[in-house]
Amino acid sequence: MPLALLALAIGAFGIGTTEFVIMGVLPQVAGDFGVSIPTAGWLVTGYALGVVLGAPLLTVLGTKVSRKKMLMFLMGLFIVGNALSAFAPSFGLMLVGRVVASLAHGAFFGIGSVVAADLVAPEKKASAISLMFMGLTVANIVGVPGGTYIGQAIGWRVTFLLVAALGVLGLLGVARLVPETGRPPAARISAEFAAFRNVQVWLAMAMTVLGYGGVFAAITYITPMMTEVAGYTEGAVTWLLVLFGVGMFLGNLLGGKFADRALMPMLFVALGSLSLVLFLFTATAHDKVLAAITLTLIGALGFATVPPLQKWVLDQASAAPTLASAANIGAFNLGNALAAWLGGVVIATGLGYTSPNWVGGLLAASALLLAFLAAFLDRRTRRSRMVAGSADSVTTAAVPDARQVPAGLGH
Repeated sequence: MPLALLALAIGAFGIGTTEFVIMGVLPQVAGDFGVSIPTAGWLVTGYALGVVLGAPLLTVLGTKVSRKKMLMFLMGLFIVGNALSAFAPSFGLMLVGRVVASLAHGAFFGIGSVVAADLVAPEKKASAISLMFMGLTVANIVGVPGGTYIGQAIGWRVTFLLVAALGVLGLLGVARLVPETGRPPAARISAEFAAFRNVQVWLAMAMTVLGYGGVFAAITYITPMMTEVAGYTEGAVTWLLVLFGVGMFLGNLLGGKFADRALMPMLFVALGSLSLVLFLFTATAHDKVLAAITLTLIGALGFATVPPLQKWVLDQASAAPTLASAANIGAFNLGNALAAWLGGVVIATGLGYTSPNWVGGLLAASALLLAFLAAFLDRRTRRSRMVAGSADSVTTAAVPDARQVPAGLGH
């Protein structure tokens, strides 16, 4: 695999760290600014909404420059946003910093996916995408727990300064290692939007919303679930999230590896197993050991869907994949927001802290049904093309070449 993938993974590591580390230092941030925890929660919500809006907006604006230059600009935006968060004198300015940093998120992963896929042979595209996303999974194993510890021990501002430094490292890596390919040949805005005429692109984004949303339905409320139901202490939740991150890391690698061999079967297995495990989590959450094992499996199965879904979008929007790829990254965050809201609704009705697992299981099962529909439509389209191709061949063979027809028969 090319070294350029390392630069993309470093950028992904920084982005993954800043997205999730805020949850670990939220009480400290709220205390310093004198706001309530729910108000401080806007730092999470604002980031997610920034990803959803920034992904298509910045990708469209970036169609006029090369992908390498756009990646460098996005890393610069990421650095500015995190530095602003670190030095913000007020809560409002920190919220602005979070939104600025989030604008780089979707476009970086969307454009980065296209670049990663273009760096390797066709049979290794999903593996290349998974290596870039490996930075995001490693962030949940190392970056988030480490950033949380530093934020609690030294100060949350130091955490965001270190994240900004990661952005500098990612920027230098992109500048040094990612090849300059010039402006994409199909980089017209109209061509990018034309990709959305394909129903398969919409199906892929819907699978992303529902499939990864199923994961977040459970993970958003993992702290009360593990402390109130499983019996863990609050301090143990950090290490449980490390297990979740380990699962994400392994699932990402396996998802990329097997998606290169059989993409849709990989999706069927991952989504079906994810749905089953989420349903089982309502029972296993009552036992410490089983809860830890299940949490790791949720991370693995949830992230095993990422490389195949991202490659499916690239394949279906091959003529102009950049905007569709970035929009699919935004779909992840849309799924996160939707699932977190639904999980809160069922808890508020008095169904208990394990009830979001049922929501997650139903969302993942819905994504599986869409995967079957996508496979059916793809198979029907391929069959129609084969029939049309055969008919054209027969017609061509049946009509003799005019140059070979005797002159007398030509009249």
